[in-house]
Amino acid sequence: MEKLRLVKELLEEKKAQNIVLLDVSTLTNIADFFVIATANSTTHAKALADYLTDKLEERGYLIDHVEGKEFGNWILVDLLDVVVHILTKEWREHYGLDWIWAEARRVEV
Repeated sequence: MEKLRLVKELLEEKKAQNIVLLDVSTLTNIADFFVIATANSTTHAKALADYLTDKLEERGYLIDHVEGKEFGNWILVDLLDVVVHILTKEWREHYGLDWIWAEARRVEV
């Protein structure tokens, strides 16, 4: 839970919007938690991903991989047990991750 709390705090520091934390551990074996956050633009999404990965690495957390940074509409940061999805508003609405994972328990940290 400490990693999840830190991810949320770091995203908030850089003004990510509509941050949702989902416990998906009973629904998939991909990860225990998904974090979904909205960026104002592709530039903002890239800045969020860079800030998040830099700060997590500084604290000794492993970043397994990052996908989508070259375009910035949907950036995935894989921390193994936590997967962070940073999307522009349009892409978040279009792909409906909140709806797809609606059965997941929302987590408050």
